[in-house]
Amino acid sequence: MIILSSSELFIVPVKIEEAKTLQALSVLTFKETFGAQNTKENMKAYLEERLSLEQITFELEEPNSSFYFAIINKQCVGYLKLNFKNAQNEDVLNRQAFEIERIYILSLFQGKGLGSQLFQKAIDIGKAKKYNRLWLGVWEFNLNALAFYKRKGLNAFGKHTFLLGKDRQTDILMQLEF
Repeated sequence: MIILSSSELFIVPVKIEEAKTLQALSVLTFKETFGAQNTKENMKAYLEERLSLEQITFELEEPNSSFYFAIINKQCVGYLKLNFKNAQNEDVLNRQAFEIERIYILSLFQGKGLGSQLFQKAIDIGKAKKYNRLWLGVWEFNLNALAFYKRKGLNAFGKHTFLLGKDRQTDILMQLEF
């Protein structure tokens, strides 16, 4: 694995005026990650509902959520979304943890250590906010992500339903204490 130096990768907060860029990157990375394993109808419904420009803008305006771009050579190649307090998707772990809702990297840039750097950024942000635990949900059939998070030391602690269009899917809930 090639690990990019921090001088090549910049992780920067997403600004509200960058909503269109975030939305386009969100759609592209979601399609790359899940398009082949789901129907076109379910993907279309999810993208229109959950990754529309209006929805992304709404999420950017949420004070307890934060987004970060991963930038290499002035190109957005991935992003991270964190949720704190009431912005979290589930009421788990007595709200004593924060949520990593999304870590997505363009397929061309995967396997280069970017996911690890985004994950570490999430931990650093959580520590700065006085958290010592994080959680996330991973689709049970996203084997690459499940293996990545296991290597990072996360443990499964439950499940929840994720609705992709009309398809009820199961996410494995995982946590890490740091």
